[in-house]
Amino acid sequence: MEAILTTKIPLSPSSSSSNTPSISLSSLSILSKTTRKLTSQSNSIVYKNTQHYPCVKISAMSQTAPASAEISTIPTEMKAWVYEEYGGVDVLKIDSNVKVPELKDDQVLIKVAAAALNPVDFKRRLGKFKASDSPLPTVPGYDVAGVVVKVGSEVKELKVGDEVYGDIHEKALDGPKQSGSLAEYTAVEEKLLALKPKNLDFAQAAGLPLAVETAYEGLEKAGFSSGKSILVLGGAGGVGSLVIQLAKQVFGASRVAATASTGKIEFLKSLGVDLAIDYTKEKFEDLPEKFDVVYDAVGEGERNVKAVKEGGSVVVLTGAVTPPGFRFVVTSNGEVLKKLNPYLESGKVKSLIDPKGPFPFDKVDEAFTYLETNRATGKVVIHPIP
Repeated sequence: MEAILTTKIPLSPSSSSSNTPSISLSSLSILSKTTRKLTSQSNSIVYKNTQHYPCVKISAMSQTAPASAEISTIPTEMKAWVYEEYGGVDVLKIDSNVKVPELKDDQVLIKVAAAALNPVDFKRRLGKFKASDSPLPTVPGYDVAGVVVKVGSEVKELKVGDEVYGDIHEKALDGPKQSGSLAEYTAVEEKLLALKPKNLDFAQAAGLPLAVETAYEGLEKAGFSSGKSILVLGGAGGVGSLVIQLAKQVFGASRVAATASTGKIEFLKSLGVDLAIDYTKEKFEDLPEKFDVVYDAVGEGERNVKAVKEGGSVVVLTGAVTPPGFRFVVTSNGEVLKKLNPYLESGKVKSLIDPKGPFPFDKVDEAFTYLETNRATGKVVIHPIP
């Protein structure tokens, strides 16, 4: 997920917003259906049988106890959602003959129990950053939760049977893997993962990685710290709801305000916001109160700058940005998840799944359609994954 950090300086009334730089598009060759063999330099999708490996077979759901396990065999092929061209939801197809990804030395193979969707998933599918994307066809999916069934030779800590979660793409927009998490198996670098919090089931864990890392890194880069105030625009969404929780429980915010539509105001209050703003009834930028940090998860353009104190900061995840500003790309980092695990296990920070979910694996296309309405509360999660 891409984000923009803007530090506010006094602006003249004539200052205007500018759109974020557009990404130049270059053509990428699409491999033929008959071959479907991709590069061996990344976790690729190859429709071809290979050898078998011992593995752990897990139950689809896990609560506080470890998943049940039995010695089984890693298949050579798996079910996965695939798209072979960029476009709308209709380009997504489920395929039962996708090759299980092979491991690099620093990776583990995960039997996927649950995954989650993020806006970057449908933007990638639409070809919004195809100039830096990996070649098609693509198995989508960033967030994962599941069980380690095989480890590479350079893996230091994780072992077969560990329940883990994480964002499988180190750089969301820069060469993400061809084989993502919307599949029965996925291969992931150990450094991108953490042990799943013991009190969370797989669906709850899958709803966290990219969103919580985005929330945390944005607050960190904004210099947010104990005693500061924050306004979260889009507080009911996947990232916004976690920004609220992290600001209060991890960073020690003195005051947290957030915006949402009328039907989600009570949800904001349940997260502990000090001021819940119904954006359909009042303009946040007209409030006399200003904030040390404005975290804009929805793209409010110039309006967000009007709500921040002079010398404060604005974090923008999407849309136009008022200069001066600089762009940073959120980096998947298992160390952030490890740092936050105590807050998750204590219940101070909660995973929030949209009430319409979890969506079953065969309804991934419906989950994408729902996500793209921008009406989700919390995260859109896929579970169980066979």
